Amino acid sequence: MSTLSFLIPIAVLMGMAGLGAFLWSLRNGQYEDMDGAAERILYEHDDKPLGGDPH
Repeated sequence: MSTLSFLIPIAVLMGMAGLGAFLWSLRNGQYEDMDGAAERILYEHDDKPLGGDPH
């Protein structure tokens, strides 16, 4: 029983730290451009994005 009285506060503190890190990342705009980074790695610096006029 004494083990639970030690582990429960640690688990609560770790949960609060995780929630705090998540809220910090939301406030700093980490989730604003989800598609940009995924598409940006496909292009070289001199490539132009697809979808424009082919001529």
